[in-house]
Amino acid sequence: MQERITTAGILEKDGKYLVGKRVGGGSIGEKWEFPGGKNRWGESEAETLKREWMEELNLEISVGEFVTGFDFTNKDTIYHLKAYKVACADLSAMVLRFHTEVRFVGCKELDTLPFAPSDQEIIHALP
Repeated sequence: MQERITTAGILEKDGKYLVGKRVGGGSIGEKWEFPGGKNRWGESEAETLKREWMEELNLEISVGEFVTGFDFTNKDTIYHLKAYKVACADLSAMVLRFHTEVRFVGCKELDTLPFAPSDQEIIHALP
């Protein structure tokens, strides 16, 4: 089996978290997630998050503290998911490229959304 690192960014504002609903198709199509993505060879986890947020949402972020990590398997790959707090000074530049919708939601609402299985573990790590 292959192994890869994947990342998720947790952007919190006023006690709510930014989540995005993926476009249809693929293993997590039309599911909610904390934005992020797969690590490229030679990238740090922070570099991966910064690149992915720019590619997916057109947002410049800073990466803060590590929140949680765990492993999951998808097809023939073991992923080591690493979730970090992120900050964004200007959300007005947001452009949805891989999501049909984004919203800030509280912890109670997080439990009601159909999340990608990998991201469900992150919810349990939030305060």
